[in-house]
Amino acid sequence: CTIKSLQRRHVCISRLERPQNWGENSCEVRFVILVLAPPKMKSTKTATEVGRTFATMFSDITFRQKLLETKTEEEFKEALVHQRHLLTVVNQRPSAMSDGHKSHGPKPLKLHEFLNVGKGISDDIARRFPVYALDFTDGVIGNNKAIGKYITTMIFLYFACLLPSIAFGSLNDENTRGAIDVQKTIVGQCIGGLLYALFSGQPLVVLLTTAPLALYINVIRGICDDYNLDFSAFYAWIGLWNSFFLVMYSLFNFSLLMKLFKRSTEEIIALFISITFVLDAFKGIIKVFKKYYYHGRTGDSYLEKARTDAIPSLGINTTFLMNSSVSRSMSLENQTGTHDVHYGRETAVLSLMLMLGTLWLGHTLYQFKKSPYLHARVREILSDCALPISVLTFSVVGSYIFKEIEMSKFNYNPSESLFVLAPVQSLSIGSVMSAMGLGFLLSMLFFIEQNIVASLTNAPENRLVKGTAYHWDLLLVALINTGLSVFGLPWIHAAFPHSPMHVRALAYVEERVENGHIYET
Repeated sequence: CTIKSLQRRHVCISRLERPQNWGENSCEVRFVILVLAPPKMKSTKTATEVGRTFATMFSDITFRQKLLETKTEEEFKEALVHQRHLLTVVNQRPSAMSDGHKSHGPKPLKLHEFLNVGKGISDDIARRFPVYALDFTDGVIGNNKAIGKYITTMIFLYFACLLPSIAFGSLNDENTRGAIDVQKTIVGQCIGGLLYALFSGQPLVVLLTTAPLALYINVIRGICDDYNLDFSAFYAWIGLWNSFFLVMYSLFNFSLLMKLFKRSTEEIIALFISITFVLDAFKGIIKVFKKYYYHGRTGDSYLEKARTDAIPSLGINTTFLMNSSVSRSMSLENQTGTHDVHYGRETAVLSLMLMLGTLWLGHTLYQFKKSPYLHARVREILSDCALPISVLTFSVVGSYIFKEIEMSKFNYNPSESLFVLAPVQSLSIGSVMSAMGLGFLLSMLFFIEQNIVASLTNAPENRLVKGTAYHWDLLLVALINTGLSVFGLPWIHAAFPHSPMHVRALAYVEERVENGHIYET
Protein backbone atom coordinates (compact mmCIF):
# COMPACT_ATOMS: atom_id res chain seq x y z
CA CYS A 1 0.00 0.00 0.00
CA THR A 2 0.99 3.68 -0.28
CA ILE A 3 1.51 5.80 2.86
CA LYS A 4 2.25 9.54 2.66
CA SER A 5 4.26 9.68 5.89
CA LEU A 6 6.91 7.28 4.59
CA GLN A 7 10.18 8.50 3.10
CA ARG A 8 11.31 5.21 1.56
CA ARG A 9 10.00 1.75 0.76
CA HIS A 10 9.63 -1.00 3.35
CA VAL A 11 9.10 -4.72 2.72
CA CYS A 12 8.15 -7.21 5.41
CA ILE A 13 8.10 -10.96 4.71
CA SER A 14 6.56 -13.35 7.22
CA ARG A 15 6.91 -17.14 7.06
CA LEU A 16 3.97 -18.87 8.71
CA GLU A 17 4.49 -21.85 10.99
CA ARG A 18 1.94 -23.92 9.08
CA PRO A 19 0.05 -23.50 5.79
CA GLN A 20 -3.13 -21.45 5.93
CA ASN A 21 -6.24 -21.72 3.75
CA TRP A 22 -7.41 -18.17 3.01
CA GLY A 23 -10.06 -18.99 0.46
CA GLU A 24 -10.17 -19.35 -3.31
CA ASN A 25 -6.73 -19.32 -5.00
CA SER A 26 -5.10 -19.05 -1.56
CA CYS A 27 -5.39 -22.67 -0.48
CA GLU A 28 -1.92 -23.13 0.96
CA VAL A 29 -0.44 -19.82 2.14
CA ARG A 30 3.09 -20.14 3.54
CA PHE A 31 4.42 -16.59 3.13
CA VAL A 32 2.88 -13.14 3.68
CA ILE A 33 4.56 -10.13 2.03
CA LEU A 34 3.72 -6.57 3.07
CA VAL A 35 4.98 -3.76 0.79
CA LEU A 36 4.83 -0.12 1.97
CA ALA A 37 5.96 2.77 -0.23
CA PRO A 38 5.65 6.60 -0.32
CA PRO A 39 3.39 8.08 -3.04
CA LYS A 40 6.14 9.96 -4.88
CA MET A 41 8.21 7.16 -6.41
CA LYS A 42 9.38 6.25 -9.88
CA SER A 43 6.91 4.24 -11.89
CA THR A 44 9.22 1.21 -11.67
CA LYS A 45 9.51 1.44 -7.87
CA THR A 46 5.91 1.82 -6.77
CA ALA A 47 4.34 -0.56 -4.28
CA THR A 48 2.56 -2.36 -7.12
CA GLU A 49 5.77 -2.95 -9.08
CA VAL A 50 7.61 -4.13 -5.98
CA GLY A 51 4.78 -6.54 -5.29
CA ARG A 52 5.02 -7.88 -8.84
CA THR A 53 8.74 -8.38 -8.41
CA PHE A 54 8.29 -10.47 -5.28
CA ALA A 55 5.43 -12.37 -6.91
CA THR A 56 7.80 -13.34 -9.73
CA MET A 57 10.45 -14.47 -7.27
CA PHE A 58 8.05 -16.52 -5.16
CA SER A 59 6.46 -18.21 -8.19
CA ASP A 60 9.46 -20.58 -8.25
CA ILE A 61 8.62 -23.65 -6.14
CA THR A 62 12.32 -24.46 -5.68
CA PHE A 63 12.97 -20.99 -4.28
CA ARG A 64 10.04 -21.28 -1.88
CA GLN A 65 11.35 -24.61 -0.67
CA LYS A 66 14.76 -23.04 0.01
CA LEU A 67 13.11 -20.32 2.07
CA LEU A 68 11.22 -22.94 4.08
CA GLU A 69 14.50 -24.68 4.87
CA THR A 70 16.32 -21.56 6.11
CA LYS A 71 17.05 -21.42 9.84
CA THR A 72 17.96 -17.79 10.43
CA GLU A 73 16.99 -14.36 9.16
CA GLU A 74 20.38 -13.95 7.49
CA GLU A 75 19.98 -17.18 5.53
CA PHE A 76 16.54 -15.97 4.45
CA LYS A 77 17.99 -12.68 3.16
CA GLU A 78 20.84 -14.46 1.35
CA ALA A 79 18.33 -16.68 -0.43
CA LEU A 80 16.39 -13.59 -1.53
CA VAL A 81 19.51 -11.89 -2.89
CA HIS A 82 20.58 -15.06 -4.72
CA GLN A 83 17.17 -15.45 -6.34
CA ARG A 84 17.20 -11.80 -7.45
CA HIS A 85 20.59 -12.37 -9.04
CA LEU A 86 19.33 -15.43 -10.92
CA LEU A 87 16.34 -13.53 -12.29
CA THR A 88 18.59 -10.67 -13.38
CA VAL A 89 20.87 -13.04 -15.30
CA VAL A 90 17.93 -14.75 -16.99
CA ASN A 91 16.39 -11.46 -18.05
CA GLN A 92 19.67 -10.19 -19.50
CA ARG A 93 20.31 -13.23 -21.71
CA PRO A 94 17.94 -12.34 -24.56
CA SER A 95 19.41 -8.84 -24.95
CA ALA A 96 22.90 -10.27 -25.16
CA MET A 97 22.01 -12.35 -28.22
CA SER A 98 22.49 -10.79 -31.61
CA ASP A 99 19.49 -12.66 -33.01
CA GLY A 100 16.39 -11.83 -31.07
CA HIS A 101 14.33 -14.46 -32.92
CA LYS A 102 16.18 -17.55 -31.75
CA SER A 103 14.13 -20.71 -32.19
CA HIS A 104 13.66 -22.99 -29.21
CA GLY A 105 12.48 -25.94 -31.31
CA PRO A 106 14.58 -28.96 -32.24
CA LYS A 107 17.43 -28.41 -34.64
CA PRO A 108 16.73 -29.61 -38.20
CA LEU A 109 18.34 -32.92 -39.09
CA LYS A 110 21.24 -32.88 -41.52
CA LEU A 111 22.54 -35.63 -43.78
CA HIS A 112 26.00 -35.77 -42.23
CA GLU A 113 24.46 -36.73 -38.87
CA PHE A 114 23.42 -40.06 -40.39
CA LEU A 115 26.78 -40.62 -42.09
CA ASN A 116 28.81 -40.52 -38.86
CA VAL A 117 28.77 -44.29 -38.46
CA GLY A 118 28.59 -45.34 -34.83
CA LYS A 119 28.71 -41.81 -33.44
CA GLY A 120 25.34 -42.14 -31.73
CA ILE A 121 26.39 -45.38 -30.06
CA SER A 122 29.70 -43.92 -28.88
CA ASP A 123 27.95 -40.83 -27.52
CA ASP A 124 25.45 -43.01 -25.67
CA ILE A 125 28.22 -45.08 -24.10
CA ALA A 126 30.20 -41.98 -23.15
CA ARG A 127 27.09 -40.48 -21.57
CA ARG A 128 25.95 -43.53 -19.66
CA PHE A 129 29.16 -45.34 -18.71
CA PRO A 130 30.23 -42.89 -15.94
CA VAL A 131 26.91 -43.47 -14.14
CA TYR A 132 26.56 -47.18 -15.01
CA ALA A 133 27.41 -48.35 -11.49
CA LEU A 134 24.85 -45.97 -9.99
CA ASP A 135 22.07 -47.92 -11.70
CA PHE A 136 22.81 -50.74 -9.26
CA THR A 137 23.57 -48.71 -6.13
CA ASP A 138 21.06 -45.85 -6.18
CA GLY A 139 18.44 -46.39 -3.52
CA VAL A 140 20.48 -49.16 -1.88
CA ILE A 141 23.65 -47.37 -0.77
CA GLY A 142 23.71 -43.82 0.54
CA ASN A 143 21.30 -41.51 2.29
CA ASN A 144 18.37 -41.86 -0.10
CA LYS A 145 17.60 -45.53 0.47
CA ALA A 146 14.43 -46.92 -1.05
CA ILE A 147 14.49 -50.64 -0.29
CA GLY A 148 10.74 -50.71 0.18
CA LYS A 149 10.19 -49.26 -3.29
CA TYR A 150 12.49 -51.87 -4.80
CA ILE A 151 10.58 -54.71 -3.14
CA THR A 152 7.15 -53.49 -4.25
CA THR A 153 8.45 -52.82 -7.76
CA MET A 154 9.91 -56.33 -8.02
CA ILE A 155 6.56 -57.81 -7.04
CA PHE A 156 4.82 -55.60 -9.58
CA LEU A 157 7.26 -56.52 -12.37
CA TYR A 158 6.91 -60.23 -11.61
CA PHE A 159 3.20 -60.16 -12.39
CA ALA A 160 3.50 -57.53 -15.12
CA CYS A 161 5.95 -59.76 -17.03
CA LEU A 162 4.53 -63.19 -16.19
CA LEU A 163 0.94 -62.55 -17.24
CA PRO A 164 1.72 -61.45 -20.82
CA SER A 165 4.15 -64.35 -21.10
CA ILE A 166 1.33 -66.79 -20.34
CA ALA A 167 -1.15 -64.96 -22.55
CA PHE A 168 0.98 -64.57 -25.66
CA GLY A 169 2.76 -67.86 -25.08
CA SER A 170 -0.61 -69.60 -25.21
CA LEU A 171 -1.53 -67.69 -28.36
CA ASN A 172 1.78 -68.57 -30.02
CA ASP A 173 1.37 -72.19 -28.95
CA GLU A 174 -1.95 -72.32 -30.78
CA ASN A 175 -0.80 -70.42 -33.87
CA THR A 176 2.49 -72.29 -34.32
CA ARG A 177 1.10 -75.68 -33.25
CA GLY A 178 3.54 -76.00 -30.39
CA ALA A 179 6.68 -74.59 -32.05
CA ILE A 180 6.63 -71.59 -29.67
CA ASP A 181 4.81 -72.25 -26.40
CA VAL A 182 4.43 -70.72 -22.95
CA GLN A 183 7.61 -72.33 -21.64
CA LYS A 184 9.72 -70.88 -24.45
CA THR A 185 8.08 -67.48 -24.04
CA ILE A 186 8.91 -67.28 -20.34
CA VAL A 187 12.49 -68.49 -20.84
CA GLY A 188 13.11 -66.15 -23.77
CA GLN A 189 11.82 -63.11 -21.91
CA CYS A 190 13.84 -64.00 -18.81
CA ILE A 191 17.07 -64.23 -20.78
CA GLY A 192 16.42 -61.17 -22.92
CA GLY A 193 15.17 -59.08 -20.02
CA LEU A 194 18.18 -59.88 -17.84
CA LEU A 195 20.66 -59.09 -20.61
CA TYR A 196 18.91 -55.81 -21.37
CA ALA A 197 18.75 -54.81 -17.70
CA LEU A 198 22.47 -55.49 -17.25
CA PHE A 199 23.85 -53.82 -20.37
CA SER A 200 21.30 -51.27 -21.59
CA GLY A 201 21.59 -47.52 -21.32
CA GLN A 202 18.03 -47.22 -20.00
CA PRO A 203 17.34 -50.27 -17.79
CA LEU A 204 13.94 -48.91 -16.77
CA VAL A 205 12.57 -50.04 -20.15
CA VAL A 206 10.89 -53.45 -19.94
CA LEU A 207 11.25 -55.89 -22.86
CA LEU A 208 8.32 -58.21 -23.62
CA THR A 209 6.76 -60.03 -26.52
CA THR A 210 3.65 -58.14 -27.61
CA ALA A 211 0.40 -58.60 -29.51
CA PRO A 212 1.79 -57.30 -32.85
CA LEU A 213 4.63 -59.81 -32.61
CA ALA A 214 2.18 -62.64 -31.90
CA LEU A 215 0.16 -61.66 -34.96
CA TYR A 216 3.34 -61.48 -37.04
CA ILE A 217 4.35 -64.96 -35.92
CA ASN A 218 0.90 -66.21 -36.95
CA VAL A 219 1.43 -64.72 -40.42
CA ILE A 220 4.81 -66.45 -40.67
CA ARG A 221 3.20 -69.77 -39.74
CA GLY A 222 0.63 -69.29 -42.51
CA ILE A 223 3.32 -68.52 -45.10
CA CYS A 224 5.24 -71.63 -44.08
CA ASP A 225 2.12 -73.75 -44.49
CA ASP A 226 1.31 -72.27 -47.89
CA TYR A 227 4.81 -72.73 -49.34
CA ASN A 228 5.81 -75.86 -47.41
CA LEU A 229 8.69 -74.17 -45.56
CA ASP A 230 10.32 -75.24 -42.32
CA PHE A 231 8.86 -72.90 -39.71
CA SER A 232 11.82 -72.81 -37.32
CA ALA A 233 14.29 -72.10 -40.14
CA PHE A 234 12.12 -69.44 -41.78
CA TYR A 235 11.42 -67.84 -38.38
CA ALA A 236 15.14 -67.75 -37.61
CA TRP A 237 16.01 -66.09 -40.94
CA ILE A 238 13.34 -63.42 -40.48
CA GLY A 239 14.70 -62.72 -37.01
CA LEU A 240 18.28 -62.54 -38.31
CA TRP A 241 17.32 -60.10 -41.06
CA ASN A 242 15.38 -58.06 -38.53
CA SER A 243 18.45 -57.87 -36.29
CA PHE A 244 20.64 -56.94 -39.26
CA PHE A 245 18.44 -53.98 -40.15
CA LEU A 246 18.26 -52.88 -36.51
CA VAL A 247 22.06 -52.90 -36.35
CA MET A 248 22.14 -50.71 -39.45
CA TYR A 249 19.62 -48.32 -37.90
CA SER A 250 21.73 -47.99 -34.78
CA LEU A 251 25.04 -47.58 -36.63
CA PHE A 252 23.66 -44.87 -38.92
CA ASN A 253 21.93 -43.02 -36.06
CA PHE A 254 18.39 -43.53 -37.34
CA SER A 255 17.05 -42.90 -33.85
CA LEU A 256 17.64 -39.20 -34.54
CA LEU A 257 14.45 -39.40 -36.57
CA MET A 258 12.59 -39.47 -33.26
CA LYS A 259 13.13 -35.71 -33.13
CA LEU A 260 10.48 -35.47 -35.83
CA PHE A 261 7.95 -37.20 -33.55
CA LYS A 262 6.12 -34.72 -31.37
CA ARG A 263 4.90 -35.62 -27.93
CA SER A 264 1.35 -35.71 -29.24
CA THR A 265 2.37 -38.41 -31.76
CA GLU A 266 3.87 -40.54 -29.01
CA GLU A 267 0.79 -40.13 -26.84
CA ILE A 268 -1.52 -41.05 -29.73
CA ILE A 269 0.41 -44.27 -30.38
CA ALA A 270 0.37 -45.07 -26.67
CA LEU A 271 -3.39 -44.43 -26.58
CA PHE A 272 -3.84 -46.71 -29.59
CA ILE A 273 -1.99 -49.52 -27.78
CA SER A 274 -4.15 -49.03 -24.68
CA ILE A 275 -7.36 -49.06 -26.73
CA THR A 276 -6.18 -52.27 -28.41
CA PHE A 277 -5.87 -53.98 -25.03
CA VAL A 278 -9.37 -52.87 -24.05
CA LEU A 279 -10.87 -54.04 -27.35
CA ASP A 280 -9.10 -57.39 -27.03
CA ALA A 281 -10.66 -57.79 -23.60
CA PHE A 282 -14.16 -57.29 -24.98
CA LYS A 283 -13.46 -59.52 -27.98
CA GLY A 284 -12.18 -62.22 -25.67
CA ILE A 285 -15.14 -62.18 -23.32
CA ILE A 286 -17.55 -62.14 -26.28
CA LYS A 287 -15.83 -65.22 -27.69
CA VAL A 288 -16.07 -66.97 -24.33
CA PHE A 289 -19.79 -66.22 -24.10
CA LYS A 290 -20.40 -67.44 -27.65
CA LYS A 291 -18.65 -70.71 -26.88
CA TYR A 292 -19.86 -71.50 -23.37
CA TYR A 293 -22.96 -69.41 -22.70
CA TYR A 294 -24.85 -69.83 -25.96
CA HIS A 295 -23.44 -73.17 -27.08
CA GLY A 296 -22.41 -74.73 -23.76
CA ARG A 297 -24.51 -77.36 -21.99
CA THR A 298 -25.52 -77.27 -18.36
CA GLY A 299 -26.67 -79.84 -15.87
CA ASP A 300 -25.25 -83.34 -16.31
CA SER A 301 -24.18 -82.80 -19.94
CA TYR A 302 -20.58 -82.42 -21.02
CA LEU A 303 -18.97 -80.48 -23.78
CA GLU A 304 -16.65 -82.11 -26.25
CA LYS A 305 -13.13 -82.63 -24.99
CA ALA A 306 -9.95 -80.94 -26.04
CA ARG A 307 -11.08 -79.49 -29.36
CA THR A 308 -12.45 -76.17 -28.31
CA ASP A 309 -10.90 -73.01 -26.98
CA ALA A 310 -10.67 -72.51 -23.26
CA ILE A 311 -9.58 -69.95 -20.75
CA PRO A 312 -5.91 -70.15 -19.74
CA SER A 313 -5.38 -70.84 -16.08
CA LEU A 314 -2.38 -71.74 -13.97
CA GLY A 315 -3.84 -70.79 -10.63
CA ILE A 316 -3.52 -67.11 -11.48
CA ASN A 317 -5.88 -64.76 -13.24
CA THR A 318 -4.36 -63.37 -16.44
CA THR A 319 -7.23 -61.10 -17.42
CA PHE A 320 -6.07 -57.85 -15.80
CA LEU A 321 -2.83 -56.97 -17.58
CA MET A 322 -3.09 -58.91 -20.84
CA ASN A 323 -6.79 -58.96 -21.53
CA SER A 324 -6.40 -60.59 -24.88
CA SER A 325 -5.47 -63.87 -23.23
CA VAL A 326 -9.11 -64.50 -22.36
CA SER A 327 -9.90 -65.39 -25.95
CA ARG A 328 -6.92 -67.58 -26.70
CA SER A 329 -7.21 -71.31 -27.09
CA MET A 330 -5.32 -73.93 -25.14
CA SER A 331 -5.22 -77.68 -25.45
CA LEU A 332 -6.87 -79.69 -22.70
CA GLU A 333 -4.43 -82.54 -23.10
CA ASN A 334 -1.35 -82.61 -20.90
CA GLN A 335 1.35 -85.05 -19.96
CA THR A 336 -0.90 -87.05 -17.65
CA GLY A 337 -3.53 -87.76 -20.30
CA THR A 338 -6.91 -86.33 -21.20
CA HIS A 339 -9.88 -85.94 -18.95
CA ASP A 340 -13.42 -84.65 -19.15
CA VAL A 341 -13.98 -81.07 -18.08
CA HIS A 342 -17.45 -79.82 -17.20
CA TYR A 343 -18.33 -76.62 -19.01
CA GLY A 344 -21.49 -74.58 -19.18
CA ARG A 345 -22.85 -71.12 -18.82
CA GLU A 346 -21.22 -70.81 -15.41
CA THR A 347 -17.81 -70.81 -17.13
CA ALA A 348 -18.67 -67.72 -19.14
CA VAL A 349 -20.20 -65.90 -16.17
CA LEU A 350 -17.19 -66.72 -13.99
CA SER A 351 -14.83 -65.46 -16.69
CA LEU A 352 -16.69 -62.15 -16.84
CA MET A 353 -16.71 -61.84 -13.07
CA LEU A 354 -12.98 -62.53 -12.77
CA MET A 355 -12.13 -60.03 -15.50
CA LEU A 356 -14.27 -57.19 -14.15
CA GLY A 357 -13.44 -57.98 -10.53
CA THR A 358 -9.70 -57.95 -11.13
CA LEU A 359 -9.98 -54.68 -13.02
CA TRP A 360 -12.13 -53.08 -10.31
CA LEU A 361 -9.94 -54.16 -7.39
CA GLY A 362 -6.72 -53.19 -9.17
CA HIS A 363 -8.04 -49.72 -10.05
CA THR A 364 -9.48 -49.19 -6.57
CA LEU A 365 -6.22 -50.09 -4.84
CA TYR A 366 -4.20 -47.99 -7.28
CA GLN A 367 -6.33 -44.95 -6.40
CA PHE A 368 -6.28 -45.77 -2.68
CA LYS A 369 -3.35 -43.42 -2.03
CA LYS A 370 -5.73 -40.52 -2.64
CA SER A 371 -8.10 -41.65 0.09
CA PRO A 372 -7.95 -40.43 3.72
CA TYR A 373 -7.91 -43.96 5.17
CA LEU A 374 -4.96 -45.66 6.88
CA HIS A 375 -1.43 -44.31 7.15
CA ALA A 376 0.17 -42.59 4.15
CA ARG A 377 2.87 -45.28 3.87
CA VAL A 378 0.27 -48.07 3.94
CA ARG A 379 -1.76 -46.31 1.24
CA GLU A 380 1.36 -46.03 -0.92
CA ILE A 381 2.20 -49.73 -0.51
CA LEU A 382 -1.35 -50.76 -1.41
CA SER A 383 -1.22 -48.53 -4.48
CA ASP A 384 2.15 -49.93 -5.61
CA CYS A 385 0.98 -53.53 -5.11
CA ALA A 386 -2.43 -53.04 -6.71
CA LEU A 387 -1.72 -55.41 -9.61
CA PRO A 388 -0.41 -58.43 -7.64
CA ILE A 389 -3.04 -58.06 -4.92
CA SER A 390 -5.92 -57.94 -7.41
CA VAL A 391 -4.57 -60.83 -9.47
CA LEU A 392 -3.91 -63.06 -6.45
CA THR A 393 -7.26 -62.22 -4.85
CA PHE A 394 -9.36 -63.19 -7.85
CA SER A 395 -7.12 -66.15 -8.61
CA VAL A 396 -8.07 -67.49 -5.19
CA VAL A 397 -11.71 -66.69 -5.92
CA GLY A 398 -11.64 -68.55 -9.23
CA SER A 399 -9.53 -71.49 -8.03
CA TYR A 400 -11.04 -72.22 -4.61
CA ILE A 401 -14.38 -70.50 -4.08
CA PHE A 402 -15.59 -71.64 -7.51
CA LYS A 403 -13.48 -74.78 -7.73
CA GLU A 404 -16.44 -76.80 -9.04
CA ILE A 405 -16.18 -74.81 -12.27
CA GLU A 406 -13.13 -76.34 -13.87
CA MET A 407 -10.75 -74.40 -16.07
CA SER A 408 -8.45 -75.79 -18.73
CA LYS A 409 -4.68 -75.85 -18.50
CA PHE A 410 -2.21 -74.75 -21.14
CA ASN A 411 0.32 -77.18 -22.56
CA TYR A 412 3.46 -77.80 -20.56
CA ASN A 413 6.12 -80.33 -21.47
CA PRO A 414 8.90 -80.57 -18.84
CA SER A 415 11.04 -82.71 -21.15
CA GLU A 416 10.96 -80.17 -23.97
CA SER A 417 14.36 -79.01 -25.20
CA LEU A 418 14.42 -75.22 -25.21
CA PHE A 419 17.75 -74.52 -26.88
CA VAL A 420 17.72 -76.28 -30.24
CA LEU A 421 19.41 -74.46 -33.11
CA ALA A 422 17.15 -73.80 -36.06
CA PRO A 423 18.16 -75.56 -39.32
CA VAL A 424 18.86 -72.30 -41.14
CA GLN A 425 20.79 -74.12 -43.88
CA SER A 426 17.68 -76.04 -44.97
CA LEU A 427 16.11 -73.07 -46.81
CA SER A 428 16.81 -72.13 -50.40
CA ILE A 429 18.27 -68.79 -51.46
CA GLY A 430 14.87 -67.63 -52.64
CA SER A 431 13.32 -68.39 -49.26
CA VAL A 432 16.12 -66.52 -47.49
CA MET A 433 15.57 -63.48 -49.72
CA SER A 434 11.84 -63.56 -49.06
CA ALA A 435 12.63 -63.69 -45.35
CA MET A 436 14.61 -60.47 -45.84
CA GLY A 437 11.46 -58.61 -46.89
CA LEU A 438 9.54 -59.82 -43.86
CA GLY A 439 12.54 -59.04 -41.69
CA PHE A 440 12.63 -55.46 -42.96
CA LEU A 441 8.96 -54.91 -42.15
CA LEU A 442 9.52 -56.43 -38.73
CA SER A 443 12.49 -54.12 -38.14
CA MET A 444 10.27 -51.09 -38.77
CA LEU A 445 7.90 -52.31 -36.08
CA PHE A 446 10.82 -52.84 -33.69
CA PHE A 447 12.31 -49.43 -34.48
CA ILE A 448 9.09 -47.50 -33.86
CA GLU A 449 8.01 -49.44 -30.76
CA GLN A 450 11.45 -49.41 -29.13
CA ASN A 451 12.10 -45.71 -29.63
CA ILE A 452 8.61 -44.47 -28.79
CA VAL A 453 8.38 -46.51 -25.59
CA ALA A 454 11.89 -45.39 -24.60
CA SER A 455 10.88 -41.79 -25.30
CA LEU A 456 7.79 -42.13 -23.09
CA THR A 457 9.97 -43.64 -20.37
CA ASN A 458 12.40 -40.71 -20.63
CA ALA A 459 9.56 -38.15 -20.58
CA PRO A 460 10.38 -34.87 -18.77
CA GLU A 461 7.77 -35.43 -16.08
CA ASN A 462 9.65 -38.54 -14.93
CA ARG A 463 12.67 -36.34 -14.05
CA LEU A 464 15.33 -38.86 -15.12
CA VAL A 465 18.79 -37.29 -14.94
CA LYS A 466 21.26 -39.87 -16.27
CA GLY A 467 20.69 -39.30 -19.97
CA THR A 468 19.35 -41.39 -22.82
CA ALA A 469 20.87 -44.14 -24.96
CA TYR A 470 18.52 -44.73 -27.89
CA HIS A 471 21.19 -45.92 -30.37
CA TRP A 472 22.96 -48.30 -27.98
CA ASP A 473 19.70 -49.75 -26.70
CA LEU A 474 18.51 -50.39 -30.25
CA LEU A 475 21.77 -52.22 -30.99
CA LEU A 476 21.39 -54.28 -27.82
CA VAL A 477 17.82 -55.24 -28.75
CA ALA A 478 19.13 -56.41 -32.14
CA LEU A 479 21.80 -58.59 -30.51
CA ILE A 480 19.34 -60.09 -28.03
CA ASN A 481 16.82 -60.97 -30.73
CA THR A 482 19.58 -62.56 -32.81
CA GLY A 483 20.04 -65.19 -30.11
CA LEU A 484 16.31 -65.61 -29.61
CA SER A 485 15.78 -66.15 -33.34
CA VAL A 486 18.31 -68.94 -33.83
CA PHE A 487 16.88 -70.88 -30.87
CA GLY A 488 13.25 -70.41 -31.87
CA LEU A 489 12.33 -68.24 -28.89
CA PRO A 490 9.80 -65.39 -29.26
CA TRP A 491 11.11 -61.92 -30.10
CA ILE A 492 10.95 -59.09 -27.56
CA HIS A 493 11.11 -55.30 -27.63
CA ALA A 494 10.18 -52.38 -25.36
CA ALA A 495 6.65 -52.77 -24.03
CA PHE A 496 3.98 -50.20 -23.27
CA PRO A 497 2.55 -49.49 -20.68
CA HIS A 498 4.91 -51.65 -18.65
CA SER A 499 7.97 -49.41 -19.09
CA PRO A 500 6.40 -46.09 -17.95
CA MET A 501 4.64 -47.97 -15.15
CA HIS A 502 8.02 -49.35 -14.06
CA VAL A 503 9.32 -45.79 -13.70
CA ARG A 504 6.20 -44.77 -11.82
CA ALA A 505 6.49 -47.72 -9.44
CA LEU A 506 10.05 -46.70 -8.48
CA ALA A 507 9.25 -43.01 -8.01
CA TYR A 508 8.37 -41.08 -4.90
CA VAL A 509 5.59 -38.71 -5.93
CA GLU A 510 5.07 -35.33 -4.25
CA GLU A 511 1.70 -33.63 -4.43
CA ARG A 512 1.28 -29.86 -4.21
CA VAL A 513 -1.66 -27.48 -4.42
CA GLU A 514 -1.56 -24.58 -6.87
CA ASN A 515 -4.58 -22.40 -7.65
CA GLY A 516 -6.92 -24.99 -6.22
CA HIS A 517 -5.50 -27.83 -8.36
CA ILE A 518 -3.40 -30.79 -7.22
CA TYR A 519 -0.18 -31.35 -9.17
CA GLU A 520 2.20 -34.29 -8.89
CA THR A 521 5.98 -34.09 -9.17
